[in-house]
Amino acid sequence: MYDICCVGHITLDKIVTPQSPVYMPGGTSFYFSNAIRNLPVNYQLVTALAEKEMQHVTDLRMSGIPVTAMPSRHTVFFENIYPEHSDHRIQNVLATADPFTIDQLKNIQATVFHLGPLLADDIPVALIEDIAARSMVSLDVQGYLRTVKDQKVIATDWQAKKEALQNITILKASESEMTVLTGETNITQGAATLHKWGVKEVVITAGSKGSVICSNNAFYHIPAFIPRVTTDATGCGDTYMAGYLYKRHQQTGIQEAGEFAAAMATLKLESSGPFTGAENEVMQLIQHGKRNNHHWQ
Repeated sequence: MYDICCVGHITLDKIVTPQSPVYMPGGTSFYFSNAIRNLPVNYQLVTALAEKEMQHVTDLRMSGIPVTAMPSRHTVFFENIYPEHSDHRIQNVLATADPFTIDQLKNIQATVFHLGPLLADDIPVALIEDIAARSMVSLDVQGYLRTVKDQKVIATDWQAKKEALQNITILKASESEMTVLTGETNITQGAATLHKWGVKEVVITAGSKGSVICSNNAFYHIPAFIPRVTTDATGCGDTYMAGYLYKRHQQTGIQEAGEFAAAMATLKLESSGPFTGAENEVMQLIQHGKRNNHHWQ
């Protein structure tokens, strides 16, 4: 029985920044797994990728992450282009992987499953319902809001959102994803709508403005920490959720868990590649770091 199990495809990522393009593995599962690997929690990753990319799984196992790797005809291949201002990105998809199935996950037991779909077909709603019948489900919604047309990622609404979200304990969405789902531009109103649709804890991230969490009709405003340098925003949301779920699993309160998550995401932002630091680094930033005290409307 694992404490936390992440389900999602490892991707091949081409990251284009104003400096230079970088090729590396990526995806929610990759960034989440690396961020949580040095925290004292019983963790497993379930992923799927093509045989020729299996080296990425070997590398994760060598770093101490238990991985169950399912076969797939292809590995997801993303191109992420970050203009000068890194809160937004342009995204292309050059290949897609096979969806996960109920059969693949039926024998895996965990207290919390964190689902990280990258595209709308990755994790069928029937699989969410199957997992929710036995465990708590955390979901990063981004993949359900992406369809691919001519290799371009097109933002789209999630048709099955109302039935699916009733099964979600913790939902993570960016500010723009929240607007697509709810039609709301106000963060507290958008979070309240998702909460009303059945999500127990709604986490809305807003980059340098921080994040807002809604639970039991209460709102928690989590400040962002000011990075010493902004290097690479890829995987910041996944790193945030690794920190948040770790703290919530420890029965830590929402405000404290959110601030821990925000600090982890800031440390990730300061360097290229995944966050692989330890808990004491995060605690040092919480104690000594500068917060951006954004005033929410």
